Amino acid sequence: MAFGGSMRLRVEFTTEPFDLDEAPAHAVVAREVVEAAELDAVDVGPFGNTAEGGADTVLTAVDALLRKALEAGATRISLQVNVIEEEGA
Repeated sequence: MAFGGSMRLRVEFTTEPFDLDEAPAHAVVAREVVEAAELDAVDVGPFGNTAEGGADTVLTAVDALLRKALEAGATRISLQVNVIEEEGA
């Protein structure tokens, strides 16, 4: 399936297990991945993170996020991907 150049996606994700005292390595790695990707909007927080951008960029970031967070000790990653409607579309 080819993605149109203008398709935009929003990804929301959390990694577990949680640690309220200190951010676990898997959470830090996941955030670093989305912050380093060339995404248009990134919002990181203690209980959830969101990022937006073009479809190819978001999907590439999600692939890296899953692989690196699991390697860093995540036992569960919850994520949701939504298509963002373009204004005027």
